[in-house]
Amino acid sequence: MTDQTSHRHALHHAASTTDLRLMPPAGDLIRVGSRRWFLQTGMAGLAGLSLPQLLQAREQSQAGGSRKAVILFWLSGGPSQLDMWDPKPDAPREVRGPFASIPTSLPGVRFGEHLPLQASIAHKMSIIRSVDCRASNHTPITMQAGNPLAQRTNDGRDGAGFPSMGSVAARFRGPNDPAMPPFVGLAESWAADVYGAGHMGSNYEPVKGLELAGKFNLPKGVEVPRLKDRHSLRNQFDRMRRDLDQGDTLERTDRFTQKAFDMVLSGRVQKAFDLDRETDETRDAYGRVSVGEKALLARRLVEAGVTFVLVSGAWGYFDHHGDDVRWGGIEKGLKPLSPRVDQAFYALINDLEDRGLLDDTFVMMMGEFGRTPVINEQAGRHHWTNIMSMLVAGGGMPTGQVIGSSDARGAEILSSPVRPQDLAATTFRHLGIDLNAHWTNQRGRPIPIVQEGGRPIPELL
Repeated sequence: MTDQTSHRHALHHAASTTDLRLMPPAGDLIRVGSRRWFLQTGMAGLAGLSLPQLLQAREQSQAGGSRKAVILFWLSGGPSQLDMWDPKPDAPREVRGPFASIPTSLPGVRFGEHLPLQASIAHKMSIIRSVDCRASNHTPITMQAGNPLAQRTNDGRDGAGFPSMGSVAARFRGPNDPAMPPFVGLAESWAADVYGAGHMGSNYEPVKGLELAGKFNLPKGVEVPRLKDRHSLRNQFDRMRRDLDQGDTLERTDRFTQKAFDMVLSGRVQKAFDLDRETDETRDAYGRVSVGEKALLARRLVEAGVTFVLVSGAWGYFDHHGDDVRWGGIEKGLKPLSPRVDQAFYALINDLEDRGLLDDTFVMMMGEFGRTPVINEQAGRHHWTNIMSMLVAGGGMPTGQVIGSSDARGAEILSSPVRPQDLAATTFRHLGIDLNAHWTNQRGRPIPIVQEGGRPIPELL
């Protein structure tokens, strides 16, 4: 408890006050550097990932032309099950909290009153009210890994080397389009909101999406009027190379390196990150706030060929301990925040459906754990790892159902527990990844991608 408290205070003091402001247009998020920088970053790699290696791995692992993808909304800090998706309207006030409940499009199923848009499309999703997060802590490690053995340990070895689900997707599936990275995180606070590859290797780390926009523009002095004019292009790069130090040379060209050139020259990465290509109507539908802009960007990335996208609106913004801390309590903190995630999720599901992408895209909305079943003296709720609620939609999976249940106080799992490893198995099955697959750690030991008897959630089969 002492460790959690100190971590919480550090989080609140360190969190940026700009996290919930409007995002700038994606094309303005980062500037292109020098020509040397272009060669080093644009050609040689991306966040430690060699493009030729990435493309080769993708070609070897992809088959059948399917474009299965995952979008994970990360509600950093821990969303309150009682005030969002598992209200208890008949419980005492100290349990049910300050919010009323409202009906959803599913008979007999109710949500917190500040989620009316999600309530209106409950028939398009499954509501999981029995997530077992006892292995989780105040980090993204356990739930984003889908692995109870991956935990925060505070000894410099957090996660025990296990990778996140997104990194497994990058390793065993790769991107749906070779012009795009496989795993992109959209978050300002990277260490607290996005978990990476562990010991699987830097090639499978998530790409920092908010820093990627602009990095694949051609540098000044390089123009490609016709992308097929390879001779002209080669001459331009030769001139660039002569301007660099003697040690800066391009990799020896093979067909995978040529595809890496194409990744830059096609402009597809730049286009995917350019929200200005969307209509004002679409941008308004998602909401012109951080989580809304990122949700729209996630749709664009999936459409362009990214396999796994993680969206986090702000660091710790669901950490509603009470009115004495950064994000406030339930009334002052969660109430104004709920409409933002309500709108973003609603817009994304409908947009994916309208574009024919929903059946191929598995969408999850969750955090690291739930909140205590009793409102505290500061009008908030503390961490509660016994149970959490979450939403899932898309992926061609059954919808219009509630999976699992909690007791009368929303404090304990009553039926159909869903464990982190079950979320991983469900996600990998959707992506067409063999659930018996292994990766090899630094000691040469084979490590299963699904741990502790994880199996796809039966209700989602």
